[in-house]
Amino acid sequence: MRIVIQRVAEASVSIAGREKARIGCGFLVLAGFEEADTTEDVEWLAHKLLRLRVFPDAEGVMNRDILDAGGDVLIVSQFTLHAQTRKGNRPSYIRAARPETAVPLYERFVAAVEHGLGRPVGTGEFGADMQVALVNDGPVTIWMDSKNRE
Repeated sequence: MRIVIQRVAEASVSIAGREKARIGCGFLVLAGFEEADTTEDVEWLAHKLLRLRVFPDAEGVMNRDILDAGGDVLIVSQFTLHAQTRKGNRPSYIRAARPETAVPLYERFVAAVEHGLGRPVGTGEFGADMQVALVNDGPVTIWMDSKNRE
């Protein structure tokens, strides 16, 4: 499982011209799943996401997590995070999980983040053609992969 976390001043996701979710200050999380992913990957990344200290404290040092900052979370599925680009110019998505594997993992990730956050999170719609808008704050953008555990 891979996620790209962007600290945002605001973010939204729209489908077919209709806004599905909007958040203020917090995280926009792009989440991609592969066939080998398990609920352990989901739980590990949800925990890391919620404890990631990238929000400024009173001195302006990135020392607070999303819970301390009172921030919101918007999670959008994105299979292209598992693109392979070694050969040619057209990415291969063979490592991306098929919907029957990815959807339950996506739903579990959303539930785990909601549980840890203590409130609902915004979401996109799995498999939909979505338009994501954001104001990256910082900018702060972090990539994590549950297989690397860096």
